[in-house]
Amino acid sequence: MSIHSPFAPPSSRDSKRAQILKAIREAAINEFSCNGFKGASTQNIAQLAGLTKPQLHYYIGSKEDLYQELLFSMLHSWAEAFAFTMDSDDPKTVLSRYVKRKLEYALDNPKLSRIFTSELLSGGSRLNTYWPNACASTNHKVIAINKWISEGKIRPLNALVFIQQIWGMTQYYADYALQVQTMMNQDLDDEQQRQIIVHELTTSVLLTCGIAPD
Repeated sequence: MSIHSPFAPPSSRDSKRAQILKAIREAAINEFSCNGFKGASTQNIAQLAGLTKPQLHYYIGSKEDLYQELLFSMLHSWAEAFAFTMDSDDPKTVLSRYVKRKLEYALDNPKLSRIFTSELLSGGSRLNTYWPNACASTNHKVIAINKWISEGKIRPLNALVFIQQIWGMTQYYADYALQVQTMMNQDLDDEQQRQIIVHELTTSVLLTCGIAPD
């Protein structure tokens, strides 16, 4: 019996499966971001992925399974990407980095971000297991911000409200990407335009804290 080494080149069968799963994921992101969970159709997902419906269900258990996988993979990515990296005691450095990461994720993954927003607007019943970790992560940020306040590094403010203001500003660029591009007459993939947005949002956040921006 042969043993498949994890370092060996993938077989053509493995490669084909990976391609199909990628196509299904991309199709599901498109469908769920446009129509939400209730309005999404596995028939549409199959067509977008270049599959028949029976072929699709060979790779996924159900629409619910696929939706949950997408939703929680995104939430896991958020948890890793949006933690306060406290390798610096300087709030300007930490907050600037946080705003940039949060905004770049919104710009790079607008459809995934809209799936989360759609889930919230529909009542968020599938997020019940997510909230404890999210609250713990947010509380970690609140503690860090309150420490800066006590040390006189930023002005007194409500840390929890402040964090949510950052979420709102950055999430806007995912949920309302079409409006942004129309108003600015500029594609959000344009690097120069992105830098302008990052600069303005970072400046706003720092001024809110009483920190002079660059």
